[in-house]
Amino acid sequence: MFGTYVERGQLLVYPFLEYYWDQNFEYKPSELGAVGEGDFRGKYRASEGLVFVAYGLREGLAVEFEVAGISATLDKSSADLSALPLRTKESGLGDIEGQIRWRWRRETEKRPEIFSYAEVVVPHHADKLLIGTPGWELKYGVGFVRGHTWGTLTARVAIQYEEASSSHFDLGEYAIEYLRRVSSSVRLYAGIEGTQDELEFITELQWHVSPNVFVKLNNGVGLTSKATDWAPEIGVVFSLR
Repeated sequence: MFGTYVERGQLLVYPFLEYYWDQNFEYKPSELGAVGEGDFRGKYRASEGLVFVAYGLREGLAVEFEVAGISATLDKSSADLSALPLRTKESGLGDIEGQIRWRWRRETEKRPEIFSYAEVVVPHHADKLLIGTPGWELKYGVGFVRGHTWGTLTARVAIQYEEASSSHFDLGEYAIEYLRRVSSSVRLYAGIEGTQDELEFITELQWHVSPNVFVKLNNGVGLTSKATDWAPEIGVVFSLR
């Protein structure tokens, strides 16, 4: 979760909603159960309800878990002459994923913090090709954090394994992030995150209503044609000890 941290013995529970709007969603008919290997661009819409949970096991070690429910539609391209329906609509369970994060080295006056993370996405809904996860997905990443008087910078990069992909191993997510605390109750976030040739610009407002509750208003805008055009998100984080 962008700009969100968990301490030892702290439990974060974050229910949130996300919407996806993409006018040039890339797909192959074969990926959706029809015959055809050509690449086409369709219109994609989806709404998703998610629950994210994180817990600080000890100093420098945390685990997190996320599960989603999703409803999605894809209107196929007018250039697509395959047997794929004009509109594909699916709903059900979204991604189920877990992650462990650990800090290799604390930040000092001269050196940044170094951390790593390992993630697993569980396969499910093999018969729902638009929203399902056909095979195991694994990810390993490393990141660096450096605080300044004008804000905190984070850079990270990962490699990923997808069981259902022909190449299996690829460059995973990569990002440069900026977080700024502007008052006791407000934090601002901005970042550029990508996966291979999908790149988006993300902004977020965090409003801390109380020491144990804060609201996240997030907005993602695609910077490349293969990225989702627009992905807003809203939710509330509850902190428990």
